[in-house]
Amino acid sequence: MQKEIEGWDQVENLCAIEDWITLSSYIASLSSQESSLIFSRLKPETQRSVLTHLDPENAAQLMELLDESVAVDALEELTPKEAASILYEVESDEQADLITELDPEDAEAILAEMPKDDADSLRKLSAYPFDCAGGLMRSEFLAYSDQTTVGGIVSDFLANREAYSGYHVQYIYVTDELGKLAGVLRIRDLLLSPHEESISKIMIENPVSIGAETTLKDLAVFFAAHRLFALPVTSQDGKLVGVLRRADVEEALGDEAQEAFLKSQGIIGGEEIRSMPTLTRSGRRLSWLSVNILLNIASASVIAFYQDVLAAAIALAVFLPIISDMSGCSGNQAVAVSIRELTLGLVRPFEIWRVLIKEMAVGLINGLVLGILISTVAFLWKGDLMLGLVVGTALGVNTVVAVLIGGTIPLILKRFEFDPALASGPILTTLTDMLGFFMALTLAANFLL
Repeated sequence: MQKEIEGWDQVENLCAIEDWITLSSYIASLSSQESSLIFSRLKPETQRSVLTHLDPENAAQLMELLDESVAVDALEELTPKEAASILYEVESDEQADLITELDPEDAEAILAEMPKDDADSLRKLSAYPFDCAGGLMRSEFLAYSDQTTVGGIVSDFLANREAYSGYHVQYIYVTDELGKLAGVLRIRDLLLSPHEESISKIMIENPVSIGAETTLKDLAVFFAAHRLFALPVTSQDGKLVGVLRRADVEEALGDEAQEAFLKSQGIIGGEEIRSMPTLTRSGRRLSWLSVNILLNIASASVIAFYQDVLAAAIALAVFLPIISDMSGCSGNQAVAVSIRELTLGLVRPFEIWRVLIKEMAVGLINGLVLGILISTVAFLWKGDLMLGLVVGTALGVNTVVAVLIGGTIPLILKRFEFDPALASGPILTTLTDMLGFFMALTLAANFLL
């Protein structure tokens, strides 16, 4: 733990003494996970110092390593000119993702500071839905008119070799006079052909391509059937508009699966990390938990049909499954966030104390709100204030306990090399059920009987 604390403390200290040369060297020496972890722990003003005192290319490389929500927050701390200089160096598909997540006014202010052609291209990219070919493609590709010669391409390569170095060139595309895709040129054929040869004679005609509106689901099917590293993306009129890499599709599929998992655990928006504001995190969870408590009350109302038969203490049995289930839901949300942060490298298995502190704040807020809700229902139903206090206290306390357990179980399991995604749920459910029933029944024995 000491080693990681020294990491972000060292960055804070370097910024404080304005040793920007050492800072740049230190940031460059970090692995991708270390960069993401350390940057996410810095104060907003320190994040701004880091980004503004690195050269734009290195700042862009750092930005691409960060979780999207962290990167967006960091961009919002910069002036439009500072943000534009960094964003200009980011790859086009990442540019579009970040611009889309920014406040529209902030996004336009940043775009206004970029060269007009680049800003217009970025606006077009960001207009596509994120889960289609247009939203995943890159605008960095090499395309030449079918009238170009081999020598012309070689000369262009030599003149722009530095600019093209980041293009991940696998193929060279050929277009006709209208900008429509006409063919694809292999590097091998280019290098082995005479300089005076027209590329229209050595290109592969009618190459496989895909439309910009193609959905992520269809893209997954396509790449499963075709062994291609990348393929051209065309507009409805056949014009070449971008290039889509297999790796980008696989990354998007992984993000979609992760978001679906988080949503299944009640994280509204499918995204949360603990560097977000506490009230924002609480609201994202409560928006699901508040609805879920009503659904649980509806399910438990079946037992209420027997209220005239059951003794007063037995009325508590109606609320036991609600206390158990709602606490389990709260704990599962914390489990989901811990698993996500472990995956992103934003938390380490030994950082249990940090997770406990972060989860305590959210647990106290949510426990209070949910406890008041269930207390009100119990009081309105039975007219018994003490019953309401018992079930409300049991649910509130068990919610706090559940998020603390849920937040730390994945870290403990990971530390002992168990799969946290597989084992966290059952352990959490067992513990929260036992504790919830114990608290409710103990309180009832002391205050209801």
